[in-house]
Amino acid sequence: MSMEFVVSVAKDAIVTTLLLGLPVLGLGLVVGVAISILQAATQIHEQTLTFVPKIVAVFVALLIFGPWMLRVILDFSQRMLTSMPAAMQ
Repeated sequence: MSMEFVVSVAKDAIVTTLLLGLPVLGLGLVVGVAISILQAATQIHEQTLTFVPKIVAVFVALLIFGPWMLRVILDFSQRMLTSMPAAMQ
């Protein structure tokens, strides 16, 4: 197993991880900022007001982006499994 192969697998794994996390974390961030602005404007500082909308947004993001995320992880897994025999030579 060459050093180039290990580096390319690590790079591909990091890129795939970032791609999978971006939609869910991005939507959670947008909802969190919107709720924070709403709380600052109305001076309502209720703890559940921050968590419940973010949790709902994450679940909605998983429902919307779930099939795409599954396709990305399956493509990554297939690439890794098909490249392993060549790497072991």
